[in-house]
Amino acid sequence: MGIYARILVPLDGTDVDDAVLDHVAGLAEACGSEVVLLRVAHYHTRDERAHEEEEARHCLASAEAKLRGKNVVVRTVIAGGEPADVIREQAAAIDADLIAMATHGHGTLSRVFLGSVADKLRHSSDVPLLLIRARTGGRRPGGGGGGDD
Repeated sequence: MGIYARILVPLDGTDVDDAVLDHVAGLAEACGSEVVLLRVAHYHTRDERAHEEEEARHCLASAEAKLRGKNVVVRTVIAGGEPADVIREQAAAIDADLIAMATHGHGTLSRVFLGSVADKLRHSSDVPLLLIRARTGGRRPGGGGGGDD
């Protein structure tokens, strides 16, 4: 096994997932890593729970198929709770060597008011964190995308 034997990849079911999946596929192949895909279901009622878990199964099945198509060893986990807490707990439970996740590219101001899962993990997890910035819409001339998350 390489430096990253087990990579935890939290997914949110949006198009930013593709950015991290593409990157992790190459990294897992190079390192011989197992990839653990995680979807955190966040709900408050039974109806929300059923909907969130169904959406999570669909999201994970799609991502798993994409990685298996690239010959990556992969498994999936669905867990409920607050995203940053669940990601940190799952990383410990599976003995992750790396957490790789996409960021939405929200700027500093929105992170101050809304919080950011990536920012919370950056301050609370001992597991190295790889952030892949999702490419969205237009980029500014000179390659910068603006914001920092």
